[in-house]
Amino acid sequence: MDTRETLVQANLALTTVFTMTAAYAAISFSTTAQWIGAITAMTLFAIGVFAFLWSYWNAVQRSRTDEISVTQLYLLLGDAIPQPVRRTMNLTLLVQFVVAIVTTLMRPNGPDGNPGSSLAVGFLVPMLGFGLNGLWAVTHGNFSPRLELRASRTEMGQNADHG
Repeated sequence: MDTRETLVQANLALTTVFTMTAAYAAISFSTTAQWIGAITAMTLFAIGVFAFLWSYWNAVQRSRTDEISVTQLYLLLGDAIPQPVRRTMNLTLLVQFVVAIVTTLMRPNGPDGNPGSSLAVGFLVPMLGFGLNGLWAVTHGNFSPRLELRASRTEMGQNADHG
């Protein structure tokens, strides 16, 4: 399995882990379940932040020669990303948002009745989706060359013909 498939499979697996632990925490709502859900969400958030920063760094480097937009990088829009990858990666991002919303709304109050619960930490998890989207795009996306580079290459070709 190459890294193209590995990133997609990792996103699917980690989203599944989040869904299972968040659902367990929301349904059981025991202290243990809440800790499992919160630790999982924070771990996935940390992975997402690392992937996001790594992808951003690489995108800045690559943007010197390629035309890369933020929507191409983190939402996988445009022709640079194959449709099956775009669909799978963006669906996992959507699942992360939906699971965070549903599980938080299932238990809007803590066990003591006060507003807020540990399930709200799940709202940090979509950072995983954004980070892995960016990492896939910057690593495997087929972006167009920068307009300035295309123009200068054309001019260089014309000058070589006249020289």
